[in-house]
Amino acid sequence: MSRFNHLLNSYRNKKENERKRNILDRSKPSIETNGAGTTGYRFKAGPHKDQVAGHIVVTHPNKNYR
Repeated sequence: MSRFNHLLNSYRNKKENERKRNILDRSKPSIETNGAGTTGYRFKAGPHKDQVAGHIVVTHPNKNYR
């Protein structure tokens, strides 16, 4: 196998894996945050229905107080 065949094959394999990963990522159901008036995910069914699982918290790097 020549050098260029190896480069082209590795590039093609990398792009094919990225394409498959993107297809799988898009096929996942999205979680609706901020949809129920909270910054967390609210369960829609099951024993914990209407409870908030967790909140999205952003820590700011320039915040110097508690």
